[in-house]
Amino acid sequence: MIKKILVSQPKPASDKSPYFEIEKKHGVELVFHPFVKVEGLSAREFRQQRVQILDHTAVVFNSKHAIDHFFNLCKELRVTIPEDMKYFGLSEAIVLYIQNYVQYRKRKVFFAESGKWEDLVQIMAKHKTENYLFPQSDVHSDEVHQMLEAKKLKHTECVMYRTVSNDLPTDKPLDFDMVVLFTPAGVDSLLKNIPDFKDRNIKLACYGKATAKAIQDAGLPLELEAPLVKAPSITGSLSLYLEENNK
Repeated sequence: MIKKILVSQPKPASDKSPYFEIEKKHGVELVFHPFVKVEGLSAREFRQQRVQILDHTAVVFNSKHAIDHFFNLCKELRVTIPEDMKYFGLSEAIVLYIQNYVQYRKRKVFFAESGKWEDLVQIMAKHKTENYLFPQSDVHSDEVHQMLEAKKLKHTECVMYRTVSNDLPTDKPLDFDMVVLFTPAGVDSLLKNIPDFKDRNIKLACYGKATAKAIQDAGLPLELEAPLVKAPSITGSLSLYLEENNK
């Protein structure tokens, strides 16, 4: 019986979050604590990569984190972004977030309606003359790199932020029946926070194939891998699991 679940993400800001519906529907307690946090590189660390931001005519963002750290780093480096810089985002929500830093109406922005890299790269390929800058985390796969190379797009990939472990509070009991993970880095942080995790009777759920592989590589049993065919979201998958197993 699952009664208490640790979700390794920040607590939702809205009361209407599907997570809170799960609590009501299945009578479980959800605790939110991200196992990883993101911190930006210093200007000195970035300079070591020998990347010149102003050599590029377009910037590609895969997350809001990337936007925050790009503009913060530009400020620290005293780099003034030209008015004609173009921005490409993985989704509409991401490019809209740029409004926190620049006059959105004056910029040229592009995004993938589907939120998939394949579609964004197709859009980028229509702008072959651009020299793309791709800020990313220190933890990333080569999948996007291969897509950009296949389209022969001129681009520079650089690290602007890193993922680090975010420790659990030491004054609270580890009395969870299940932990939900979202990234391979979260798996590493879990084992750092709870070294004897394998000896505890705590079930694991995750979202995404990369996280599932990291769990399996760590020799841990995986109880639930989302998305499910009937539920494309982690909340939907979790709700289905509880419906079938909490009887």
